[in-house]
Amino acid sequence: MSDKRDYYEVLGIQKGASDDEIKKAFRKMAMKYHPDKNPNDKGAEEQFKEVNEAYAILSDSEKKSKYDRFGHAGVDPSAGFGGAGGFNGFGGFEDIFDMFTGAFGGGSSSRQRNGPQKGRDLQKAMTITFEEAVFGIKKEIGITKYVKCKTCNGSGAAKGTSKKTCDKCGGSGQVSSVSNTPFGQFRNVTACDKCGGTGETIATPCSDCNGAGKVRKTVKINIDIPAGVNNDSIIPLRGQGEPGVNGGPAGDLYIVLNVKPHDVFKRRGDDLYMDLPITFEQAALGATLKVPGLTENYTYKISAGTQTGSTFRLKSKGVKSVKGSRYGDLYVKVFVEIPTKINGKQKKAILEMAKVVDEECYVKRKSFLGMFK
Repeated sequence: MSDKRDYYEVLGIQKGASDDEIKKAFRKMAMKYHPDKNPNDKGAEEQFKEVNEAYAILSDSEKKSKYDRFGHAGVDPSAGFGGAGGFNGFGGFEDIFDMFTGAFGGGSSSRQRNGPQKGRDLQKAMTITFEEAVFGIKKEIGITKYVKCKTCNGSGAAKGTSKKTCDKCGGSGQVSSVSNTPFGQFRNVTACDKCGGTGETIATPCSDCNGAGKVRKTVKINIDIPAGVNNDSIIPLRGQGEPGVNGGPAGDLYIVLNVKPHDVFKRRGDDLYMDLPITFEQAALGATLKVPGLTENYTYKISAGTQTGSTFRLKSKGVKSVKGSRYGDLYVKVFVEIPTKINGKQKKAILEMAKVVDEECYVKRKSFLGMFK
């Protein structure tokens, strides 16, 4: 018995813990290592047995008293202290958990397996234009998915027939086997191989769905994309996923949006950003600029001496928020465009201007060059 871990250590509690503390610790550890949550995990299976064994002793006041006084020897049948007796394995776990409401969703795994289950959720990517995202649009898409078989109305049985209770598991969807070990009897519960865990069999399957109750089909779905959505926005369509099981509701369809970039505007949240080219004379003398927007043109007056990179804001001229009536802002950054194609006459005019607009007019340039003198 020396290789056994201390039962209090197994449950993660201190010696002298109350019945409620023992029960709470058992629930936590048993849920963590339960085979339903750790399929094909031998390590978790062994730890689950260890947790179950610890609880079988510590939850019994007489056995707990012997264990507290004599350790593992006090509950070892071969040690002559009266023994601990056998404890149930996986089957006993579900019986014990009946004391705790909602341990695994409010019922045993067999009831969960055979009860109504929601259908599988689906996801589909969809590409829209910048303008469609900003202003909203109605779209129709096609998606290939499983739908309820109309021939059998989802039952899987041929017309005029019905499902029958599985004669191997009696409708529970589970079969069990008992094995004797040095620690007592363990009951191993697995899904019934005859009905696949459903608890029902189909003698004459539907010819269209081969007993599945669903068929794969491409269907058309209408989507209302609201104004203000952005890249990676997700639109949930309730009940447009795949059909449920055992009368459960259909799953949902999630549309993930991919918004194409715009040639002029960049978007950050509900705000828009753009670069606006202006001429030298507009920057030097000031001007009233025409600013293109998404739906109309705006005007903005810049002062004389406006520098490249200067940014101004047009309030509430951005994108309408998808969550309300608020609009973002439009930020305009100006830059002076330098002519690249000039003729002789234009070149002469620029040189004449340079004689008048000399170095003294360029304050930043003069200051910069002065740093190196």
